[in-house]
Amino acid sequence: MPTSVYYSRDLSWLSFNHRVLQEARDPRVPLYEKIKFLAIYSSNLDEFYRVRVSALRSFKSLKKETRREFELKPKKELRQIRAIVEQQQREFGSIFREQIIPDLERNGIRLLRTEDFSEAQQEFAIHYFRDQVLPHLHFFELATGAPAPFLKNKGLYFVAVTAEPPVRLYLVEMPVGPCPRFVELPVTGDRFDITFLDDIIRLNLQELLGAPVDDAFAVKMSRDAEMYIDDEYSGDLIEKIKLGLVERNMGAPTRFLFDNRMPETLRMQLKAIFDLGKNEMIPGARYHNFNDFFGFPNPGNNPALHYRLWPPVPHPELEKAPAVMAAMSERDYLLHFPYQRFDYVIRLIREAAEDASVTTIKITLYRAAAQSEIVQALIVACERGKDVTVFIEAKARFDEASNLYWGEQLEKAGASVHYSYPGIKVHCKLLLIGCAESSAVPRYAYIGTGNFNEKTALLYTDHALLTCHPKLTAEVGQVFDLLSRRIILPRCKQLLVAPFTLREGFIERIDREIEHAHENRPAYMILKMNSLEDKEMIAKLYEASRAGVRIRIIVRGICCLIPGVSGMSENITVTSIVDRFLEHARIYLFGNGGKEELLIASADWMTRNLDRRIEVAAPILDPVLFEELRKILDFQLNDNVKARIIDAGQTNPYVEKKADNPLVRAQESSYLFLKTKAGLPS
Repeated sequence: MPTSVYYSRDLSWLSFNHRVLQEARDPRVPLYEKIKFLAIYSSNLDEFYRVRVSALRSFKSLKKETRREFELKPKKELRQIRAIVEQQQREFGSIFREQIIPDLERNGIRLLRTEDFSEAQQEFAIHYFRDQVLPHLHFFELATGAPAPFLKNKGLYFVAVTAEPPVRLYLVEMPVGPCPRFVELPVTGDRFDITFLDDIIRLNLQELLGAPVDDAFAVKMSRDAEMYIDDEYSGDLIEKIKLGLVERNMGAPTRFLFDNRMPETLRMQLKAIFDLGKNEMIPGARYHNFNDFFGFPNPGNNPALHYRLWPPVPHPELEKAPAVMAAMSERDYLLHFPYQRFDYVIRLIREAAEDASVTTIKITLYRAAAQSEIVQALIVACERGKDVTVFIEAKARFDEASNLYWGEQLEKAGASVHYSYPGIKVHCKLLLIGCAESSAVPRYAYIGTGNFNEKTALLYTDHALLTCHPKLTAEVGQVFDLLSRRIILPRCKQLLVAPFTLREGFIERIDREIEHAHENRPAYMILKMNSLEDKEMIAKLYEASRAGVRIRIIVRGICCLIPGVSGMSENITVTSIVDRFLEHARIYLFGNGGKEELLIASADWMTRNLDRRIEVAAPILDPVLFEELRKILDFQLNDNVKARIIDAGQTNPYVEKKADNPLVRAQESSYLFLKTKAGLPS
């Protein structure tokens, strides 16, 4: 029996990021996709340090009584995080050195260090440095006791040590942004040589500093993003945290990543200069900011080094329909991204803009694409005289500037733009098209699990319901009334709406399964989500497990539930799928005494989703669509290629293929299933 009934949220997140790292090691993954997974791992870890580690650090400033009251043990957790991250970083380095570099060379691509340059490449690097890099370079002398320069969040720097006495330290800022991180070097023959910008600068440090350089070590700072603390915590705890943060500077250091070759004396000197704690000093390798590998060149354009293309397939009926709105007036439809085209959503808004019977368009925008066709279609609707209302989430983490920009553009076009409630996020994915009273169909609605974002619709697995069902569309209207502050509490019977009825609705359904188990009827649940963290929901699942309810959970990221524990969770199994697409959909299925109930939702089972966000879960009422989504869910349950088992220790073993079972890779099976439905050869 584990010492706790809940697994640490932050340690579980690190376990999820390790699943990303596993993809970089998987021999079945093409080379450039492995490189991409290293970049995703690195980017994820940066955000983790900016948000979660910064929050844990803030807890250390709270009084002991407060920490005891909220069962906070930040020092212990930070030590555990440090140990896990250091182990993962070693694995990361091993993958890069022992797999990625040799695989690149086998494909005629060499990633060269300074010492590997030929004479011609050295000459090229010197001229490239003078012409392209030097105009953008800044450097500072470092000295103990002198004011330290400010290290930018995610900025890359060299700490250079001069070779001749008196020894001096210099901080050199690498101009990533003005200059590309990777530079192709001249070669003869049919191979390709690439180097880091870092190595071009390293070669020219003596010219830059005007003194011989003994060595140079890459460093990188991660800074906190405590403006997001409202999204992570609530109630009395957040007030106490904020009081403890009054005298703290925004953007305090959370991780100082340094080249592990750096001598200890220099590490201690830098620790003093930048006023860092020991837990902020994290050893790394020669290069940092691996998220720059998203842009790693593929000079040979070899398609075998990438996943085989899976172009989004047409919907078998909507593709042939003269208009999406006309098709919706006949029946409901489900769209499955990224397997099917997102174009139908843009078409729907454009049709509404041109349709004389349409009077209103209402939509929620959580993360809009940088070049958003959705927003452009809404602007056209404004120009055509439609009453367009847009609810924009101004606090979508790291997308605030983009969302505010689109809000301004929509306001200029004449839309009524509303920003989110103080203290609560609008996270539901809704579109409602209203027509004149004389219209045969008064409303058209879109209810989704993912954002109105053309870019992520190619990368994230999500589902969207297109419906004219009068009860569903009327209740979507209630949610928009709530967002417009025209009503305080929605009275929905079909939709579950957070923070009002979503938690209670799920608990009622779990209680129903418990009752079925007590009456010796089949009782089961299948729950697919991004994260499972809320303690009340986990406790309810433990109760259901003890009652004999069979529970299958598919969770991509955080899982604080501990499965398979006798007397607590022996009837619960949890798996996680990490593959070429990011699993983003939320699907909740309840056995319901043989009359299965299936819902799609924007919400995970995290406290913030259930209590501090506007979220919506919607039932799939059409039996044809029900079976279609159930089929895709079954692929997920039977995955034995990319699924990992979430066990009590969160060690991420792969699901083993049983001898008599076929290989099932859920994402591939889903794509081929929908391709076949579209009448295309598989």
